[in-house]
Amino acid sequence: MSSPPRLLSAAAFACVLIANAASAQNGAKPAPTPDRAIESEIARYCAALAPSAAEARAASQLRRLSDLAQQVRDEVERLEAKEAAAQDWVTKRETMMKSATEDVVAIYGKMAPDAAATELSAMDEGMAAAVLAKLKPLTASAILAEMQADKAAKLSTLIAGALSADRS
Repeated sequence: MSSPPRLLSAAAFACVLIANAASAQNGAKPAPTPDRAIESEIARYCAALAPSAAEARAASQLRRLSDLAQQVRDEVERLEAKEAAAQDWVTKRETMMKSATEDVVAIYGKMAPDAAATELSAMDEGMAAAVLAKLKPLTASAILAEMQADKAAKLSTLIAGALSADRS
């Protein structure tokens, strides 16, 4: 290890080099440079620091890569959860639509709108929405017009959600 005065000399030399570079750019006359012994000491000092600086840089890069990898894993988990929720909704919707058989749909399609509205209002909302979705639009709208507004709105929302899922 070098003595403290030599380290000060090395630091002074580095300052002189920086000052020389700055004054050379300004067109001023550069200051005289220290002797070769100091230059040699600085070269050894820099050579001794180079491996630990490279290790520190590599460690920093590895930490950054590890952080980025964790962010990617977190985002993948979040997207997988959303995909599972969407798949669950599609499964429920398909089950709802299958539950409204063609025979049941035909029965409600032939009923008077006020009677069908009363029956469908009392029915499970998923099943009622499935029946309405399979009816002709004119028939379904007549039945919805006979229902209480809040019930009709809920059923319309269910139907709209089912239709938008079909289109995507």
